[in-house]
Amino acid sequence: MRFQLEGVLQSQTLEELRDELLAPQADWRPGHESAGWHARGVKHNRQLDRASPLHQRLAALVSESLEAHPLVQSAALPVRLHGLLFSRCGPGEGYGRHVDNAFMAGGRADVSFTLFLQDPAAYSGGSLMLESPAGEEEVRLAAGSAIVYPSTLLHRVAPVTSGERLVAVGWIQSRVRDAERREILFDLDTARRQIFQREGKSEVFDLISRSYSNLLRRWGE
Repeated sequence: MRFQLEGVLQSQTLEELRDELLAPQADWRPGHESAGWHARGVKHNRQLDRASPLHQRLAALVSESLEAHPLVQSAALPVRLHGLLFSRCGPGEGYGRHVDNAFMAGGRADVSFTLFLQDPAAYSGGSLMLESPAGEEEVRLAAGSAIVYPSTLLHRVAPVTSGERLVAVGWIQSRVRDAERREILFDLDTARRQIFQREGKSEVFDLISRSYSNLLRRWGE
């Protein structure tokens, strides 16, 4: 299941974050330094040095905003967000077709996310391309919006042709590994919340809540 998050960061916070990331003193490193052996040849971007105080401060801000989002809590069932990095691509840069590693330093990668930090008008090209049996899905979102998707998908970032693409990327270890099971649980949670808003704590609400809790107990880790 893929879903979008709107307004993850407020406009003022987003502008301040962008100014700091694009400041001359920000320490950007070649992206291939952090790539797995199979992805180094296709990763052509720059990443903010994870050891820098700037990265640690901004990564904490972004992670807290994402983890607190109700849709992330309901649909991704996070144990933890981890591995967050800031990626920058100028003309000719991008990231070829690849699949994310199953395990990162911070945990298992069940769900991936990309938070867009530049408006689409600020650059050309640079679309996130997600593969599915139906073909490729092109994703270019407004600044402050994010796309969340299973880490099992092949994907790529098309080369930027002008301007600069600036995003935050990271992973979620979920309480439920299987994407189809997470989707079933999300549907049940959505249904019970809508029933509660309409009817309050009814018999139907209690029955759906029981099924939700029991499935989460069975499938969760």
